[in-house]
Amino acid sequence: MAHKKGQGSVKNGRDSLPKRRGLKAYGGQAVKVGSILVTQCGTKFAPGRFVRMAKNCNIHALVDGTVYFDQGGKRINVQPFDPNATAIG
Repeated sequence: MAHKKGQGSVKNGRDSLPKRRGLKAYGGQAVKVGSILVTQCGTKFAPGRFVRMAKNCNIHALVDGTVYFDQGGKRINVQPFDPNATAIG
């Protein structure tokens, strides 16, 4: 008979860190060139006018302007401050 209890392994006790995904800029908010609008896995939000989707599916602004959504809130766009603006890259 053991006089001390054995040290068994624990199957619980692990948790992954939060990834901080989601919207970073909301409708009507002013954004600058290159600012991240959405951090996402996959294509929950689609890129629209004056935005670009990165390889990791983050959506970035291509011009200074105001964020707006269309297609029922599924597509994110930027309305440029300058009406003659052209997208970079």
